[in-house]
Amino acid sequence: MTVQFSYSGRTREGRVIEGILEAADSSAAAALLLGNGTIPIRIAEAGGRAGKPGWAQGVVFEKRFAPEELMHFCRQMHTLLRAGVPITRALAALHESAIHPRFGAALLDLRQNLESGRELSSAMQAHPRFFSLFLVSMVQIGEATGQLDEIFIRLFEHLEFQKEMDQRVKTATRYPSFVIAALGVALVIINLFVIPAFAGVYRSMHVDLPLITRLLVGFSDFTVQQWPLMLVLVVGTVAAFRAWRSSPAGRLIWDEWILRAPVIGSLLRKALLARFARSLAMALRCGMRITEALDAAVLTSENRYVQGRLERMRVGIDRGESLTDAARATGVFTPIVLQMLAVGEETGMVDELLSEVAGAYQSDVAYELKTLSDAIEPILIVALGGVVLLLALGVFLPMWDLGRVAMIKH
Repeated sequence: MTVQFSYSGRTREGRVIEGILEAADSSAAAALLLGNGTIPIRIAEAGGRAGKPGWAQGVVFEKRFAPEELMHFCRQMHTLLRAGVPITRALAALHESAIHPRFGAALLDLRQNLESGRELSSAMQAHPRFFSLFLVSMVQIGEATGQLDEIFIRLFEHLEFQKEMDQRVKTATRYPSFVIAALGVALVIINLFVIPAFAGVYRSMHVDLPLITRLLVGFSDFTVQQWPLMLVLVVGTVAAFRAWRSSPAGRLIWDEWILRAPVIGSLLRKALLARFARSLAMALRCGMRITEALDAAVLTSENRYVQGRLERMRVGIDRGESLTDAARATGVFTPIVLQMLAVGEETGMVDELLSEVAGAYQSDVAYELKTLSDAIEPILIVALGGVVLLLALGVFLPMWDLGRVAMIKH
């Protein structure tokens, strides 16, 4: 029995195509696309429900898939293949030790597909949740060159590098995010419970309140009376923003804006380019042609704006431009990086110099993250102190005035 699947994929020329095909399951659909020279990006049942292979049915609750498990998979595959263990036996061993249930089931599916005559990269393509297009492309190169064990250790190093970059960015943003969230919760509690209690006392005394107190009491009264409307507006705004950012046009605009944002934009740009440079260097070192390596490396970038810029490099190279000229046309690389690319082309050491570029970007990210953390902490402390001072003055100034009046009367 066959099912209709809608799909989108990328051709060898780099064009994105969409269509509908019939296959027994999503794995067979991926195999058909790969056989036609199309790298699948998305495969779903034509009715809109994502096609699940049989091994995924019935799984409702599960723990989150950790990137460390994919790193462990790549490292162990390298070790086992280098020791001469057949690939099916290696997958069987890793299936038994898998922590994530769906990942373990995916490894079992890979083994079964290999035993039926399919290639490892083709079988991996049916599990995009665990195996990215970049990883699948690298495995294809390993199968073609007979260096699959070497490919897996390079993939392990790449995933380790990517994890380190992500962790550094998250570490820099964790503290300010926590402080801002705590401050927001505190302001909500003060507006809903604390200020109304003081406002009742002030009204019963019939005294003139300072401007700052009147503003705080007015905002608190509005919050207490209209909190359902405000909650609906906040939830609706967040939902509308997420829907807009999920759309192709919205995602492109957001990804471009975030890279132009003060301080954090430069940091994210360098982190993305470090990942791209490391990926391109690894692909070239493994024997990929420059156009294929670019296609694979672009897939490692999660920013649509940067992806669009980097894809122009391939178009430029197809027109006969050098790698350096094509990189310059993107407008995302610094003059120093372009100089290193030019030297790499002249000496035939592009992959080595790209690795140095990635290392330089990584060092810059580490330094900027440290300076960012050092700069954010005093700013947050000053902002928090300002809010506390504003609330304290608004609440206690009338009490001081009342105390002064009482002393004068006595």
